[in-house]
Amino acid sequence: MEYTRIFDIIEYQQKVCPLDVCFARREDKQHWTTYSTSQFIETARQLSIGLLKLGLQKGDKIAIVSVTNRPEWHFIDLACSQIGVINVPIYPTISSKEYEYIFNHADIKYIFLSDKLMHRKLREIIPIIPSIKGVYSFDVVENVRHWKEIMCEDAVIQKQLIELKNSILPSDLATIIYTSGTTGTPKGVMLSHHNIVTNVKDCLTAIPIQTKEKVLSFLPLCHVFERTINYTYFAACSSIYYADGLETISDHLQDIKPQYFTTVPRLLERVFEKIIKKGQQLTGFKKQLFFGA
Repeated sequence: MEYTRIFDIIEYQQKVCPLDVCFARREDKQHWTTYSTSQFIETARQLSIGLLKLGLQKGDKIAIVSVTNRPEWHFIDLACSQIGVINVPIYPTISSKEYEYIFNHADIKYIFLSDKLMHRKLREIIPIIPSIKGVYSFDVVENVRHWKEIMCEDAVIQKQLIELKNSILPSDLATIIYTSGTTGTPKGVMLSHHNIVTNVKDCLTAIPIQTKEKVLSFLPLCHVFERTINYTYFAACSSIYYADGLETISDHLQDIKPQYFTTVPRLLERVFEKIIKKGQQLTGFKKQLFFGA
């Protein structure tokens, strides 16, 4: 099976090597909650029907603002991409002014936020954005609708979903990613399905990842690097485990023992600093042995 659009990738995985663990996240800080390839596809299908029922049309934009990487991010992403709705992922750390600018500039219709922290940050901005029709959260947040409320079945809309999927071309717009705005207001970078899928195929030639290997994902999915690598993991039929945060990286590495982990130099420096700090707390022969090693 050839994949030319983003949503084709997970269907490719389902055909060539369906996984029991497509991705996983620690919900209670102890146990991993896992989702299979089939669960991923079915959840996204029901979400697509729900999004169409909300009135979203091909070319409309939604925003995802999440503090950490999580399966829900991909549920929404896949549900949108297969009906032609544009995913606009936004960093959780930008200023209120930047959020206001991006929401207005992109003409955002719905916002999907991760938790009460993000809700507190956005609740003053949302009422002044005329295009926004609703807000949904991944965690249970007071006075905010939960993302699962969107999921539904509808035979008529299911036919519409199939027609929309078939109509989407590789050249169609898939996402808009906004720059940091360090040289003025943020700029929206428009990327098609073809732009991202060709990068995925190139990554597969550069990364010798094997079927059913485990990977740890930490870098934000709102950045195109980690997002593209996640799609690459889907295409390679690898299991993705999402890190809770920077402070738990070491625990995750020991727990799941991943074969791959995408990172940046600064993160490696912080891990190294943490190791050195532990060594400095040692005394006597143990300290000499540590720094000798």
